[in-house]
Amino acid sequence: MDRVARPFPFGGEEAIGRPTSLDRRPTASFKAAAVEADRFFFCPDTRPTLRAKTVEDRQILELIDPVAESIGLSIVRVRLMGGTLRRRLQVMAERPADNDIDVGECARLSRAMSEVLDAADPIAGEYLLEVSSPGIDRPLTRLKDFDLFEGLEARLESDRMIEGRKRFKGILAGIDGDNIAIDLDGEDDTALIPFDWLVDAKLVMNDALLKRGAAIRAARGEPEDDGLPAGAPEDRNNATTPKTHPEDDA
Repeated sequence: MDRVARPFPFGGEEAIGRPTSLDRRPTASFKAAAVEADRFFFCPDTRPTLRAKTVEDRQILELIDPVAESIGLSIVRVRLMGGTLRRRLQVMAERPADNDIDVGECARLSRAMSEVLDAADPIAGEYLLEVSSPGIDRPLTRLKDFDLFEGLEARLESDRMIEGRKRFKGILAGIDGDNIAIDLDGEDDTALIPFDWLVDAKLVMNDALLKRGAAIRAARGEPEDDGLPAGAPEDRNNATTPKTHPEDDA
């Protein structure tokens, strides 16, 4: 199915694109709001990304991206969470070749990252370093993820109102340029949502995703039971390491 990203009449922005046979455009108020939002709030150097939302997250990502690449891994997402007493640094990583990672690789990445983080000291106070796989119902943080997981159900959230809403759910239909193609629930036509407008995106846990996870485990020769507690939402390998501020160790 051909998809067309309709241009805004001003501001150089792109609206939700749909097949030319479906003549639907965002309202004029949405067009103005989108242009104003980009003009005043979203600077290329400071805008949050799906991989790293906060300034601290982005600083940490800059430090650990080369570390992961040096051992054949890629960082999917970085999140520094918690308060001031003891925070948690969650790093999701994977092998680029098959989008997976094992416990040994998590531990190896954790050790390599620790050396860099201890030297750069970007986090004040104690924190827990957690390195894990993205899990079955993984976050989608890079444009290529939406192409890789085409055919699976996902939830998306945008940073602005699009045709009266910010949250969307549907079947991923790949990518079209810099747009996410998705077959939205309740609609017959494929929509295009600019990747840069997303603030959150994740696969939906359902039977299709569980079957996919089971097939991957079977291909690896792993047992059907992944060892998770009953009702656990994710299949995830991980390694955790308590970290203290260098001054605390003196």
